Amino acid sequence: MVIHAQIHEVGILVGGSNYIGDVGLTTYVSPNEPAFGLLYKWNKSPRHSYRFSYTQSKIVANDLDSKEPGRNQRGYRFENNIKEVSLGLEFNFFDFNLHDSKRKVSPYVYSGISYFRYDELYVSSGKTLKNKGANSLAIPITLGVKSNVSPHLILALEVGARYTFTDNLDGSNPKNESLMKFGNINNNDWYVFSGLTLTYTFGNTPCYCAE
Repeated sequence: MVIHAQIHEVGILVGGSNYIGDVGLTTYVSPNEPAFGLLYKWNKSPRHSYRFSYTQSKIVANDLDSKEPGRNQRGYRFENNIKEVSLGLEFNFFDFNLHDSKRKVSPYVYSGISYFRYDELYVSSGKTLKNKGANSLAIPITLGVKSNVSPHLILALEVGARYTFTDNLDGSNPKNESLMKFGNINNNDWYVFSGLTLTYTFGNTPCYCAE
């Protein structure tokens, strides 16, 4: 009988971020600010693992970069700071047995729940201003591909979009009814982290035991 021990992973994410909403470009993946993060995975099987991460970045958008005439003429610009913790499940499309040292490649998906801090913004006299710190939840939707580049190192490339539960990352929909609102106030904002992750694996090897 073979008892498969779990293998842990710890590592970093280095990449970029971008925002999708009522200001600036409408491109879904267009990183324009650096993003950094830490992550931990607990591999429960060759197909799935529990994943925890912390990621932070600044999101920036400018209407002058947009090809939409209305946005370009409006000329708003904003920046916001995002600090996120996320917990969820990562699923491998192919078996990714870390007890086997052979080279492996697998696409994967990740989702769960994210909690993030950001700044409440509002627009006044054509300028986007900060009000106070706020927090919200988001649903991460991440696609990636990974490979073990050495017996203990795994390199991955991933793109993770976050559907947020707020429409005011950009200052377009402040809570105060007396402040200016613009854009589509029925659609919430998104932000995207994309880049490379490098993790180090450790844990017990399988135990071969007599029944």
